[in-house]
Amino acid sequence: MAQVEVKLPKMGESVAEATITTWLKQVGDTVEAEESIVEIATDKVDSEVPSPAEGVITQLFFEEGDVPQVGDVIAIISSEGEGAAPVPVAAPTASVTGASTAPIAATPVATVNNAAPVDFTNSDSFYSPLVKNIAKEEGITLQELESITGTGANNRVSKNDILGYIANGKPNAGTPIAVAVQKAPSQAKPAKKTPADAPKASDFSGNVEIIEMDRMRKLISKHMVSSKQTSPHVTSFVEADVTNIVNWRNKMKNKFLEREGQKLTFTPIIMEAIIKAIKDFPMVNVEVQGDYIIKKNDINLGMATALPSGNLIVPVIHNADNYNLTGLAKQVNKLADKARNNKLTPDDISGGTYTMTNVGTFGNVMGTPVINQPQVAILAVGAIRKMASVIETAEGDFIGIRQKMFLSHAYDHRVVDGALGGMFVRRVADYLESFDVNREL
Repeated sequence: MAQVEVKLPKMGESVAEATITTWLKQVGDTVEAEESIVEIATDKVDSEVPSPAEGVITQLFFEEGDVPQVGDVIAIISSEGEGAAPVPVAAPTASVTGASTAPIAATPVATVNNAAPVDFTNSDSFYSPLVKNIAKEEGITLQELESITGTGANNRVSKNDILGYIANGKPNAGTPIAVAVQKAPSQAKPAKKTPADAPKASDFSGNVEIIEMDRMRKLISKHMVSSKQTSPHVTSFVEADVTNIVNWRNKMKNKFLEREGQKLTFTPIIMEAIIKAIKDFPMVNVEVQGDYIIKKNDINLGMATALPSGNLIVPVIHNADNYNLTGLAKQVNKLADKARNNKLTPDDISGGTYTMTNVGTFGNVMGTPVINQPQVAILAVGAIRKMASVIETAEGDFIGIRQKMFLSHAYDHRVVDGALGGMFVRRVADYLESFDVNREL
């Protein structure tokens, strides 16, 4: 009978593993080709894995919460019914020399040295179930584990890192272990664990509700704190007269909708000005590695986007300077739609070199955004408002009604000084104010 392996797919640059969050199908369930069978989460984005074939699921090799590597077999599908016999599947085993490709049993096997269990409760670091298992079996303390330099995604300790630590003379290390990463999951969903240090309602006065952050909010929280700890933030503000842009968009938006079938927003127009300014001041399009500045020759423009869940994500328009205004508008609309429908891929949100965020969407006139690491600058655009303004003419000054907005440019003072940061945001405003009202799409 035909047996089809379902493997964890490659999910973009630098993504080596994913967490199994929810199995949408169980052993014995029938699936259609391209039907989603499991939800996975990386440190970049949530996504689903589709079935490569029609059939019946006969084996699942990981439980919810497990962290398989890209290329690992996570399930087996039989194309000829429920009674198909399971086949042996090659999966990595932990050893001091690396992964083995020999078939292994579905039951984990390990050499045990009777060490006391390692308590991960008080650790803020992420360790995969495989790394935790090796640490427990080898009697590696949490302190030792946190001292290991990780080479995995986001500097996580990988299987090879911990095995290398053992091979290099970890005191009292036992015999090298063999751990099967594939295992038969129980059909019952494990009970959710409550951290020992989770706050209780009784700890607070008054009537309170305790809400645990979801996975994405935890990632955002750590990312924002890390950014503030990494970069000394400075913010410069400029007010821009965008009357010409407002009038031009009002004139062109219906024509654009009829021609392209899409809305024309202010976002691509502002992006176009940012791209021009980056070309004028390329040293805002950099990142910092120790005492070195890495100048990015590609302009990959991120756009901070609010999700329906209330969380934030930053899709990226790669090589944004290669698009004209119509192309930018289409890219903005496509990425915004994918974000709203949870269809972003890791590639869609990786590789950004500069970010724009629109706080004006929520009626805010300005903001002090946090830099999206490892970038060194971010521009926040505020709400466009009608304001009384002094207008200079050859016949003299007079008061008129103009459409204005604030631009807030936050930058990393390690490498971007006030002169560069201020000139850059002023140049963006200059491009916006000089917009040609007679421009054709």
